[in-house]
Amino acid sequence: MLLAAFLFVFAASAKKAPKYVFYFIGDGMGVNQVMATQYYLSDIEGTLGWKPLCFTQFPYAGMVITHSANNYVTDSSAAGTALASGQKTDNNVLGVLPDRKTPCESIAEMAHKKGLRVAIGTTVCIDHATPGVFYAHQASRDNYHEIGIELSQSGFEFFGGADFHTPFTKDDSDEGNYVQAEKAGYTILHGYAEYENGGKDNEKVILFDTDPADDHYCKFAVDRRDDSQLGLEQITTAAIDFMMKDPKKGFFMMMEGGKIDQACHGNDAATTVKEIIDFDNAIKIAYEFYLKHKDETLIVVTADHETGAMGLSNGNYRLNAKVLENQIMSEGELSALIEKKGRETGEIPTWDDIQELLKTNYGFWDKVRISNKQNDKLLQSYVETFGMGPQELKEEEYYKVDKMTDEASRIMSEIAQISWGTGTHSGGYVPIYAIGAGSEQFTGQMDNTEIPMKIKAIAKY
Repeated sequence: MLLAAFLFVFAASAKKAPKYVFYFIGDGMGVNQVMATQYYLSDIEGTLGWKPLCFTQFPYAGMVITHSANNYVTDSSAAGTALASGQKTDNNVLGVLPDRKTPCESIAEMAHKKGLRVAIGTTVCIDHATPGVFYAHQASRDNYHEIGIELSQSGFEFFGGADFHTPFTKDDSDEGNYVQAEKAGYTILHGYAEYENGGKDNEKVILFDTDPADDHYCKFAVDRRDDSQLGLEQITTAAIDFMMKDPKKGFFMMMEGGKIDQACHGNDAATTVKEIIDFDNAIKIAYEFYLKHKDETLIVVTADHETGAMGLSNGNYRLNAKVLENQIMSEGELSALIEKKGRETGEIPTWDDIQELLKTNYGFWDKVRISNKQNDKLLQSYVETFGMGPQELKEEEYYKVDKMTDEASRIMSEIAQISWGTGTHSGGYVPIYAIGAGSEQFTGQMDNTEIPMKIKAIAKY
């Protein structure tokens, strides 16, 4: 084993280190989420097969084990710590060992110490677990304000995400994260258009969404209605542009598709598939960069864990992924729309109102055939939700939905023949794909802690 480790390090050091490293993490993206998306893309073209995504065509691939230091089923902070530093830690712990004190140095911090420029991007709040592990060290992932303070202290050149989750302390005894960032030399921009209008001229940039939701996350891809709403493709484009202000330095870049996890927590199949497509669109931007700098670029794509225990069958030896095309709004957005309409009119929505909304946004009764049993379940959930007054909301991990909308999403998965085993994380494999300098090292079965150690050796951090 020692000889094998020596030979790996020797081989990595003998080759020219990649100057540009992209690290893409699909939060909650298991192998079935990827496969469902490829089946979906083939299905909407009318063919029985699978249409590859950009990243699934990378020449090297493998399977990753994700358990944390204290559980077979990891959370994002423990998995993220492993992916960032090569160290196992307990669930809920961020960037430190299980003693909750000893910091784990991330490969982003290593790269920055070496003089490379660093960019961190995500479609959730910038102080969330996965982005946070690359620059912060906290006993709890819930210490959002403290994680935000460490962001300003990192000195990394570029951050992109929805917003700060908790910019102020409850008693306002500390300066807000916005002020701290500005004092540290960061210019805070809102929206890609604002970045395009001179954002590159600043020394350090934090790119936030124009209008982040109340929960401080970007909108799901299926819910974004115009280019003013920030997505990972825009964040990646801006980050590359900003990193290449000084191409001689090289860069390390971590980009997270953070909303995949949220869709899977809600068992929202259509939204999940469209988040994977959105994630792939961001990777295409990096791939275009790679084509111009093949000998100097490494792209690694993986996930922190699987969410939802997604199954590609519900027992009928069939899959009907094409039906997901008809859902044009996430379950959370639809529930919020129903609540908004009720608030504006001051009236409880009628069953006819609900049917019209489901017909428009899910295709039910129009493009999607609903069985009598499914229709009865929808009607029953409508009565249970609205029949006794204001709607009751069901708690998902990251958002709330009314019971009727939740039932509609369950039926959509049922019609697509997709099953869900849980509303939380699972201990299943996640995939890894790689292309570029040193990418041949990312094959076979590996522990998640091995990934940053391979990047570290290949890039000579």
